[in-house]
Amino acid sequence: MALGRVFPSLTQFHHTLCPSLQSSTVRKTFLARSSNGQGPSSNGSVSVQKKKTFPGKPEADVVIIGSGIGGLCCAGLLARYGQNVLVLESHDLPGGAAHSFEIKGYKFDSGPSLFSGFQSRGPQANPLAQVLDALGESLPCAKYDSWKVYIPEGEFLSRIGPTEFFKDLEKYASPDAVREWQKLLVYMFAEWYKPGCCLEYPLHGSGAIVDALVHGMKKFGGRLSLGSHVEKIVIENGCATGVKLRSGQFVRAKKAVVSNASMWDTLKLLPKEVVPKSYLDRINMTQQCESFMHLHLGFASEGISKDLGIHHIVVNDWERGVDADQNVVLISVPSVLSPDLAPPSKHVLHAYMPGTEPFGLWEGLDRRSTEYKNLKAERSEVMWRAVERALGAGFSREKCEVKLVGTPLTHQRFLRRHRGTYGPAIQAGKDSFPGHSTPIPQLYCCGDSTFPGIGVPAVAASGAIVANSLVSVSQHSQLLDAIGI
Repeated sequence: MALGRVFPSLTQFHHTLCPSLQSSTVRKTFLARSSNGQGPSSNGSVSVQKKKTFPGKPEADVVIIGSGIGGLCCAGLLARYGQNVLVLESHDLPGGAAHSFEIKGYKFDSGPSLFSGFQSRGPQANPLAQVLDALGESLPCAKYDSWKVYIPEGEFLSRIGPTEFFKDLEKYASPDAVREWQKLLVYMFAEWYKPGCCLEYPLHGSGAIVDALVHGMKKFGGRLSLGSHVEKIVIENGCATGVKLRSGQFVRAKKAVVSNASMWDTLKLLPKEVVPKSYLDRINMTQQCESFMHLHLGFASEGISKDLGIHHIVVNDWERGVDADQNVVLISVPSVLSPDLAPPSKHVLHAYMPGTEPFGLWEGLDRRSTEYKNLKAERSEVMWRAVERALGAGFSREKCEVKLVGTPLTHQRFLRRHRGTYGPAIQAGKDSFPGHSTPIPQLYCCGDSTFPGIGVPAVAASGAIVANSLVSVSQHSQLLDAIGI
C-alpha cells in the first residue's frame, strides 16, 4: 500500500512521530497575551526531596496543579512577572510526561525525545525556547539531522532539509505520498524542510528541560511542592479560591487556580454542582487518543554499531495504517548523543507506541495478576522485535541490565492521565482545542487539553498564554522588549 493512502491519518501520525517538535501552528509569539483573554542537577533529574509540607505559607497569588511542561512554563513566567506562584505536584519528580528517572545508573526519558527549535530566538522561536529565554536559562543540545526508518519495503536513513525527505517518500512509497505530505505542510513541520534546519537533543536528557524550567522559576521566587496531591479544587461564591490536598490541607489561591491536568482529570477535581452542563457535555463528548506502551532498556554497547543513530521508526504494515495499534514503534537511544545518560560503555533506550494502545484491553486488570503479566509480555513483543531490527544482531534482550515494560495502566498511574490517554483526539479542520479560561471564574487550564494542543511547543505555549492572561499588558510589553521580541 502506498504512503499516500494512509495520509488522511497523518494528523495523528505526526503526533505519533514527533510529539515534541515545533510546528508552524505554534510558532507565533506566545509570550504575547491571548486575545481571549538549587541549580539543575548534572543528570537531567531535578534534585528535590519529597516533602510532607511545601515551602512557605499555604497560599499564593496563583496555585498551579501539576508540574508538566505547560504548568512549569506558566509558573516560570508568572514568577518572572513578580507573582507569588506555587506549583503542586502529586509525583515525587517534576515534569509530568516529560520527567526523567534513574535506575541502576541509567537515566531514562519517560516521554518526548524528539525536539527542535531550542536554540531559536525572537518571534519565530519555539514557544519553549521563548520561555527559557525569558527565564534566563540556557539548554545545551546536541544537533543532528536524520533518523532511521524501517518499513516493509526496506529501510533508509531519512534526513531533514528542503528536499531529502521528499526524495525518500517518492523512492520508497509513491509520488502521491509526496503530494499528500506537501498538503500537510500548510500547518505542520514546515521547519523540517528549510535549508539549515536541524534536530536537537538536550544534553543530559529531557529531564534537563525540566531542570531549567524549575531552576528558572525558583530563581524568580516560584515554589514547587512535590508529593502534594490535589484532591479537589475549592469553589467559594462561584469562584476558584484554592485547592484541598489529600493531606486535608487547604491551599489558598488569591488570584487564580491553574490546572495543568487533562480536561477529564480537571473535571474530577471540581464539585459536580458548580460545573455547567454545556462544559460537562463538551468534555465528555471529546474523543480521546488511546494510550501508550513503553519499553525502557539498559544494556552494554558491545556489539552495537558505532554509527547507531538516536532515533528509529518502525512501520510494520501499511495496510493497517500508521495509527493502528501494534503497528508503529518509535525508538530513541539518547546515549549515542549524551553518553552520561548511561554507565560507561552502556546504552539507554526508550521504545514506545504512542497514542495507539487501546486502554480497554487493560481496564480493570490487577497489576499483580498473572493475566496482567501475560498481557504485558504479549503486547510488548512488537517493541522488542522493533528494537532487535534497529539494533541488529549484536543486541540481546537476555543481556539487558534494565528491562521495564510500561502499559496504559502504568501511564495512568504515574502520570495521572485519565485512561492513560495521550490527549484529546481533535482532528485539524474539524474541531479546535478549547481555550484556557473556564466557566468558573479564576479557574484556568493549560496543557495538551487546551489550545494549541498536543506536543512540547504547544503545551509550553498554552502555559505562556495563561500566564500572560493573569498580568497586565504593560508587563507583557516589558518582557517582550527584554527578550528582543
